[in-house]
Amino acid sequence: MLKINNLHANIEDKSILKGINLEVKPGEVHAIMGPNGSGKSTLSSVIAGKEEYEVTDGSILFDGEDIDELAAEERAHKGIFLSFQYPVEIPGVSVTNFIKTAINESRKARGLEDMPAKDMLKLIREKSELLEIDRKFLSRSLNEGFSGGEKKRNEIFQMAMLEPKLAILDETDSGLDIDALRIVANGVNKLKSKDNAVIVITHYQRLLDYIVPDFVHVLHNGKIVKSGTKELAHELEEKGYDWIKEEVGA
Repeated sequence: MLKINNLHANIEDKSILKGINLEVKPGEVHAIMGPNGSGKSTLSSVIAGKEEYEVTDGSILFDGEDIDELAAEERAHKGIFLSFQYPVEIPGVSVTNFIKTAINESRKARGLEDMPAKDMLKLIREKSELLEIDRKFLSRSLNEGFSGGEKKRNEIFQMAMLEPKLAILDETDSGLDIDALRIVANGVNKLKSKDNAVIVITHYQRLLDYIVPDFVHVLHNGKIVKSGTKELAHELEEKGYDWIKEEVGA
């Protein structure tokens, strides 16, 4: 599904990613961990196509297609979803209207007509029940006055509605208490299937107690320096990142 080969990327002429190699197959959950400044969020932004980042070498293939030249919205239409660490507030636009627009824009990009209203309402009802979302929540302005947990739950609701092939969760656990973390993680687990894949970017092992990864990768200084199973996350929790730095000679 996703194949990254020797990826190098800069922002404002500063080199951040320095040779990333990663392959994600359908049905897999990959966790990306690493200390602050290691390039985790840059990697998610580059995959999603954020224009402030410049790819200087390497390639990103999605479903066998080179997507290096595609804009962020084109990548989204192809099935790449990025959950933001700090979701923006959009006063005056309800959660429901926002998601209706997003779905219909995606359908338009694939040459389809708008989803009929009754089908849209049925889908909204199904997904909100799946994620234990109160219907009143859906009529509120997008992220305005939302708690940290509500913002993250809204992101997972958007993911549920859009049904992406690849979901990238960028530090979804930041600022969440244990109850909100459990609700968000349960939502992600319910949406996993053999046809989609998830990349979870996190500092902490605690999220991985709920979203169990097939593979864990440690990013340091713009490179993946160690990969393993979920046991690697437990080892990082116990030892911190210093031992990784020592292993790679940093």
